[in-house]
Amino acid sequence: MKKLLLSVFALGAYITVNAQCSDLFISEYVEGTGNNKAIEIYNPTNSAINMNNMYRLIRYSNGQSEAAGNVTPNAPISLGTHVIGPHVAWVIVLDRLTPPVQSVDGPIVDAALQAKADTFLCPTYSVSYAMYFNGNDAECLQKTPDGGTTWNDVDIFGMIGDANMVGLDGTGGWTNVFPYYASYESAWTYNHTLIRHANVMGGVSVNPNPFIVSTQWDSLVVNTFDSLKTHHCNCPVSSGINEIDNSVSVQLYPNPANGYFTLTSTEGIIKTEVYNIIGELLISKEGNKTDKKMVMETSTLSNGIYIVKTMFDKNKTTTVKLTVQ
Repeated sequence: MKKLLLSVFALGAYITVNAQCSDLFISEYVEGTGNNKAIEIYNPTNSAINMNNMYRLIRYSNGQSEAAGNVTPNAPISLGTHVIGPHVAWVIVLDRLTPPVQSVDGPIVDAALQAKADTFLCPTYSVSYAMYFNGNDAECLQKTPDGGTTWNDVDIFGMIGDANMVGLDGTGGWTNVFPYYASYESAWTYNHTLIRHANVMGGVSVNPNPFIVSTQWDSLVVNTFDSLKTHHCNCPVSSGINEIDNSVSVQLYPNPANGYFTLTSTEGIIKTEVYNIIGELLISKEGNKTDKKMVMETSTLSNGIYIVKTMFDKNKTTTVKLTVQ
């Protein structure tokens, strides 16, 4: 069941964000049963981002203001040198892929979640606690401007140093109603999948107080993984396509598409083209100039964001953003 509770008060309650559409942020949070833990990172920009050991994740456990871990006083985990393409969602899954050595390790990650991973992190507690979060742990995405001496908060999930979380270890977390924390299934951040609202276009860079989940997140039931690897964000997509006249109304459905989409318009279609986000033409289909409906196959397209360009009489051209998953 999807929770869509959002209020004007909540929108203004705590959000302090980085410059819109300028840097990576957390787009999905999976706190499932056992070791089903995942974090999705989204690139809202029109350029690829090479993480180049400049980004890391830190977990703040059980309402603490100090990062959790037993390796060093702070136990971050580097996100390595992966390159995230423009408008691409990149998925990190907890690295528990073999049967447990001891009971405290817990079960292996479900196969359905493993299949969504772009990378696996934190195979044991001794490496880092960063991916061993539950409902009352804050997760922070950080970036260094100077090669590791200084680390700045790029996005904060939860509230660092929230005393209300103490004592809720593994049994609760944050919610959407005052006092914004709860035990067990009443908490949004425990045994749920959370997806960032499309109108969120940058990370939270100042510790929220309080953390009101519904301000920026929708909630899905436990062990929901199918939304991973595709994120809907209102950041503009640059297609490299010029001379656009959006005077004709166009709709696409389904969007996200899986195998095909149907395009409908208010005028007869001359041609429809599908471009990737760097402006390369991938699909082209002629219309009959009178039909206002066209079906396009997407089976040859990889998961991601595309631009659908449709041409009409009198040199009218309309573009629409399409997600393929």
